[in-house]
Amino acid sequence: MDQLTKFLVYNKTPISNTTMNYEAMKNGKNDKKLENGEFDKRMLLLSPDLEMAEERVLYARSRQPGLKPAVVGGKPITEELAIELRVTAFGTSSCPPRGEWIHTPLIMRPSDQPLGYGLAAPRNGTRSLLAGLQAHIIKWLLFDSRPMTKDNKSVEPPDSYLRPNEDRQEEALWRACSEVIWRCGGGFNTQAEVKVVVALPTSTIYVQHSSTYYQDGITEMLHLFEFKSLEDLQIFLKRYLYLFQSEDGSGSLLLLYACILSRGCENVKKDLDGKLTYLVSTQVEGSLNVTTLLLSGRATPYLHNGVQYVGDEDHYAMPQFGVLSRSPVGLLVWYGNDDNITKNISRQYPGSRLKTPALPIWVTSCSGHYGVLFNTNRELLRNYHAERRFDIHYYTCGGCHVLLNVDTRAHEDSVTLRNDDISATPLEKLIHTKWQDAKITWSGPVPFAGDSPN
Repeated sequence: MDQLTKFLVYNKTPISNTTMNYEAMKNGKNDKKLENGEFDKRMLLLSPDLEMAEERVLYARSRQPGLKPAVVGGKPITEELAIELRVTAFGTSSCPPRGEWIHTPLIMRPSDQPLGYGLAAPRNGTRSLLAGLQAHIIKWLLFDSRPMTKDNKSVEPPDSYLRPNEDRQEEALWRACSEVIWRCGGGFNTQAEVKVVVALPTSTIYVQHSSTYYQDGITEMLHLFEFKSLEDLQIFLKRYLYLFQSEDGSGSLLLLYACILSRGCENVKKDLDGKLTYLVSTQVEGSLNVTTLLLSGRATPYLHNGVQYVGDEDHYAMPQFGVLSRSPVGLLVWYGNDDNITKNISRQYPGSRLKTPALPIWVTSCSGHYGVLFNTNRELLRNYHAERRFDIHYYTCGGCHVLLNVDTRAHEDSVTLRNDDISATPLEKLIHTKWQDAKITWSGPVPFAGDSPN
């Protein structure tokens, strides 16, 4: 008999069918705390009264379907933090951010239609953020949530996990948000204490309009919530997920703010290393720095492995911090042949830690268009035979989906140096940055990487 069962059997004294005496349970909790400072969190399912107010804030799930809980608790944002947050994200606080950040929620496609695993959003500056989040949604649906057998194969056909119902869609969304926020706070990468911050809007304005701060309808109304446990963060986001999903809402902005606050405004500025003075660029679909923030927890403009020291005979060698560890989700980049796309940005090419991630999922930036490449076989990058010939999916939040077959086997009759093939599409050239001499076959029409189906 485990400890929780013993506690229930010997310490719970029912008074009637609807009431219960928790006095013995409280005493048991205090005794347990005195012994080793630990308390079984499963007991919180019995009574919220068992947790002391000074230890943590509980966000119990509403019992009424459809009821949206009000935002309670937290700390109101200050004028100094509101200005710093806007400057870090958008470069200025005296002008409002671009409208798409205020009006782009995190919405999944209908579960009863194809592509139910995907986010739906127009093409705008939030796409670099949404592509990073989309990759983590697919990661949870395909790999983290499905049970595995002894031979590391899925019980159900892998494609069946890409047809989630509404409940799984919501769970995938709040789990993906939790993962990227936790990583930005240092989680998964360090043994030190992790602290993350989530900001949610209320109906009260805490920062007034002035010459140094232009109200945007969201930032000046935020309450800040701190978490030191991934479990507490997940419970909180599950409760308030509707704020990220509401139509014409600011789900993308709230997620961006949570990542910046968890990383720290000063640390984000250090990550940028002077290449940019703020995180969100003026590019049509956003900045790679936002994507690297979600993938690695650091807004680095450098995509190489580890640290490189760069200098010349007139300057001391200065460190450039790239990707410090292998990412669970990768990144592939193809800049295209148009110099105007990156005329003010030095081109950075991903190293092996991004090209060969832990799982076969990649965020892609193809001529400035963001999407996600993924394969349903967990062992793709671990098994040489699996990587010889395989199918790969390409998806964008605009609704573009294509299936390609990649054949990396040597063909005597194939044309060498396919990267320079003038007839190759931009997406093929991007795939060739990972599998250089692969033969790519399209299953269906061949759209441009940024196009959406009609």
